[in-house]
Amino acid sequence: MRTTYVARAAAGSLAALLVLSGCSSKAKDGDDDKATAAAGGVKTGEGISGKTITLGALTDMTGVYATLGKSVTQAQQLYVKQLNAGGGVCGYQLALTVRDHGYDPQKAVSGYTELAPKVLGFTQFIGSPFVAAVKQRVDGQDKGLVLPQAWSGSLLGSPYIRVIGSTYDIETINAIDFLMKEKGLKKGDKIGHVYFEGDYGENALVGSKYMAKESGLTVVEQKIKPTDNDMTAQVAALKQAGVKAVVISAGPRQAASLVGVAAAGKFNVPIIGNNSAYAPQLLATQAGPALTANYYVASPSLPIGGDTPEAKKLVADYKAAYPKDSLDNGVVAGWTAAAAFGEALKKACVSKDLTREGVDKALLTLNAFDAGFGVVQDFSDPKSPSSNQSVILKPDKNAVGGMTVVREASAASVAESYTPAG
Repeated sequence: MRTTYVARAAAGSLAALLVLSGCSSKAKDGDDDKATAAAGGVKTGEGISGKTITLGALTDMTGVYATLGKSVTQAQQLYVKQLNAGGGVCGYQLALTVRDHGYDPQKAVSGYTELAPKVLGFTQFIGSPFVAAVKQRVDGQDKGLVLPQAWSGSLLGSPYIRVIGSTYDIETINAIDFLMKEKGLKKGDKIGHVYFEGDYGENALVGSKYMAKESGLTVVEQKIKPTDNDMTAQVAALKQAGVKAVVISAGPRQAASLVGVAAAGKFNVPIIGNNSAYAPQLLATQAGPALTANYYVASPSLPIGGDTPEAKKLVADYKAAYPKDSLDNGVVAGWTAAAAFGEALKKACVSKDLTREGVDKALLTLNAFDAGFGVVQDFSDPKSPSSNQSVILKPDKNAVGGMTVVREASAASVAESYTPAG
């Protein structure tokens, strides 16, 4: 989760940086003609040298989503290690080149500029504002597959940038559907929405407003900045407005404050967050009891502790590889993206085309990809997310990964008929 806000002030620096760096990775005339035929007649291009396929990972290991970035990256490194041990793809071994952007816009764009000419594609790119900032370059000249750990609807429509799972607007529709069906929210009620300014929060707000219109609810908005860590004022405003439930589209720290302040003020309404608004490490804080009592999370997949053979194997393998590190849903997100990219590579191998174009086409054929975490992904339509389903989770300090399932993967009827703006 988890990763899609940015201050408005960053927009100008992003644009300026793109102007300065936009030509650095531009394909030269005739590059398409330089694709080579490897042993066995397999066509290759950028990102393949000798017997190695190099993939990129643009992550956050030191910024606001450092916990997520570490889990995503280590899960992908584990996938690459296991795939290589099994013979790799088409006789090639995979290599993952990682760059930490620390959730800094300049570092994110410069990291992309550095790696784009050197890699076949990206198994990871944390931060939808940063992905959006290079979208024109990805679509217009680089055309390498990007599987971001970001769920904003603004990323839809690209044949090369593919969102895995439901976007934030759809996820929010499913979250409110849960509140209405199982937590007493009803037509005529007010629902609060605390959200980050920027891409992540505002895309989630689109979903809550759409669901409210369809269901006869009234949304009471509370926009916050990433630097706002104390939710006292927001809780007071929502309590005074008489809301019957709250959605939060922010980070784990803001969610913990919101839930903790609400509990202290005896504001006893259900609170549900998007998948970016939780980290199991919060259970060890003062907010832990309140989180386990009255907080829920909408997720694009089952948690790492899901009751499937694939989840259990990943838990065992991850613990063996990283015995000192905790488990969280970043492991699932990282593994799923790497596995989807790996499956596209295998399909491209069968077609004897491991160029960027060949891998992009191969992904389009994956219309029922199942990584074993409760949600089947369909990558055949770039205009749509790969799924419109969400799993509803609840914090649980006794569960593997700190979360248990309270509603299996499903899509609200409103979500099924909703079309993201893209």
